[in-house]
Amino acid sequence: MIPVILSGGSGTRLWPLSRGHYPKQFLPLVSDHTMVQETVLRLDGLKGLKAPLAVCNEDHRFMMAEQLWEIGAKPGAIILEPMGRNTAPAVAMAALTATSEDDVLLILPADHVISDLEVFHKAVIQAKALAEQGFLVTFGIVPTEPETGYGYIKRDTFQHGSAYSVAAFVEKPDAETAKHYLKSGDFYWNSGMFAFKAGSFLAELEKFNPDMLAICRQALKAAKIDMDFVRLDKEIFSTCPADSIDYAVMEKTDKAVVIPLDAGWNDVGSWSALWDVTDKDPFGNAISGDVLTVDTRNSFIHAHSKLVAVIGVTDLVIVETDDAVMISSKDRVQEVKQIVDQLKVLGRSEANIHRKAYRPWGHYDLVDTGERHQTKRIVVKPGGKLSVQKHHHRAEHWVVVKGTALVTKGDEKLLITENESIYIPLGIVHCLENPGVIPLEIVEVQSGSYLGEDDIVRFNDQYGRV
Repeated sequence: MIPVILSGGSGTRLWPLSRGHYPKQFLPLVSDHTMVQETVLRLDGLKGLKAPLAVCNEDHRFMMAEQLWEIGAKPGAIILEPMGRNTAPAVAMAALTATSEDDVLLILPADHVISDLEVFHKAVIQAKALAEQGFLVTFGIVPTEPETGYGYIKRDTFQHGSAYSVAAFVEKPDAETAKHYLKSGDFYWNSGMFAFKAGSFLAELEKFNPDMLAICRQALKAAKIDMDFVRLDKEIFSTCPADSIDYAVMEKTDKAVVIPLDAGWNDVGSWSALWDVTDKDPFGNAISGDVLTVDTRNSFIHAHSKLVAVIGVTDLVIVETDDAVMISSKDRVQEVKQIVDQLKVLGRSEANIHRKAYRPWGHYDLVDTGERHQTKRIVVKPGGKLSVQKHHHRAEHWVVVKGTALVTKGDEKLLITENESIYIPLGIVHCLENPGVIPLEIVEVQSGSYLGEDDIVRFNDQYGRV
């Protein structure tokens, strides 16, 4: 069985913590591990697993690779989508990449919480047995309340062991309909988790959406292989229909079965959902960071970089980051997406980028900015190397505060150590790398008429960036 980690979401409803360039699946929201890492680690103890396949946006490729490496998970491949096309093409790419059409694929979104691993493992073992018989298995979450934010799966009366044939996939209901679903006992929340043989899925996709499958085959055939990365052809993949696996296959096939799953599942799709799964103080508050409260109850309070003091409130969500503060009633957190939409319309970077920006070589923190200057704190990992580049509109001063920097400046190569500095004039080809075994920290002061990140002319880059 091959775990397939789907990591294409943007997590806008968890803004300002989750953003387009660093979405929720790469954040440690419920433990010390990120949600991607939790998704892989919860498979520990299952026998017969092959190396996982991961499918993610190409902008997230280095985060995915590094986070898998941190937990010792060696992927079979990391399939890079040049743009999101929903779950059906992502699963098709994984099925086409599998070593055999008889391999059972275990499809797992990278942003779920499952607390009862024993129950989850039993369900996976059952799903594998059914998948080997040719069924397309989905996991239906036993509902605990009349939730209107999820799609539902209606079970049929025909049973296959502990699973049921699927009668229908149902869109998100209104409140009254959701109450009826809960009372009937015939409906489950649609988890977005599946198990089936690669060949079984491809055969059904060929039957119901042959154009999608043909485009996926072409995009994969034209893909470029770079280490563990499979870079799908952008021009071909952009023509692929953007359909969910439910719409493309599961709603149409007669081979769908559902396994009821009651394992403490949560898709952490909002701040209130995160409050549900987070430890709380005696007053019902879920608190992280430097927070002080007085007469505050049933609230979610996250402080990232500042002291946050909260007095006399109930049922609020308060999230502070380096560059934004979001405050919402707990029952209206689904509307956070509207703020993100406004930010995008206004062209503001806070929609997608944190003040701390992550790169394959490390990260930088934008400490200060003005009309003709900005200051960054740059951290380069051991062995990390920024691209060989130049700028048309800015000069840079670098001061090493920790470690040793190997600097290329025109035709020169210089070692710069702690408390030393170097000046890079406008237009000079340059490069910064860390030849040491500890992180390199520098302070960079930029000055010039234009300081945007797009004022970079790259000549060479060991990470394959344009």
